[in-house]
Amino acid sequence: MPPEAYQPGERRPIATRDRKVSQWAASLLARWGVSANAISVAGLFCGVAAGAALAITPYAHGWERAAWLAGAVLIQLRLLANMLDGMVAIASARASAVGELFNEVPDRISDAATLIGLGYAVGGNVALGFTAACVALFTAYVRAMGKVAGAGQEFCGPMAKPQRMFVATVAALYCGLAPADWQPRWELSPSYVGLPAAALLLIIVGGVATAVRRLGRIARTLTKGPS
Repeated sequence: MPPEAYQPGERRPIATRDRKVSQWAASLLARWGVSANAISVAGLFCGVAAGAALAITPYAHGWERAAWLAGAVLIQLRLLANMLDGMVAIASARASAVGELFNEVPDRISDAATLIGLGYAVGGNVALGFTAACVALFTAYVRAMGKVAGAGQEFCGPMAKPQRMFVATVAALYCGLAPADWQPRWELSPSYVGLPAAALLLIIVGGVATAVRRLGRIARTLTKGPS
């Protein structure tokens, strides 16, 4: 008797996954034989490259705006890869337990790289960048522990991965496109902070709220049992 096909676990709700263009792209990649794990690794490279692009903005004299815009585009490419890897795995009937690792581990590295890079960016704050990365890792840890405990995965926000990356993307786009006179600036001896630091602070506060909310929902599920 042949073994049953691997059934992927719970997937993050993503509205764009149901769009025809997304389904078409996933089907095309599956027909071309592109591996879902390769897409996950490509997403990892985009996430790390996004962090690098943001981090070099203080040194990219004359190319600062290009670095900001590259960071924003790379963040979105990483999210696109995060959506397509699972879709391709299912479309090609090659979902596997190993694929779950390729889906999760690169995400944690990408989150940390992007947020730390934003901390090193012009108007950022290194401490806030590392703190935001730790908070992002903790929210993912809470979600994973909910699954381990038997409550399932909690993807709720208000600052889950899509929201974190949305905030980072908006900050990068604004810094790359807005005139210098429109850039917010707050003096903080011996330097100053700007929109990137504010974005990181928002991600930290929202991330803590997300972790607390997820813990509460997981605890209620474990207490009452799954509905």
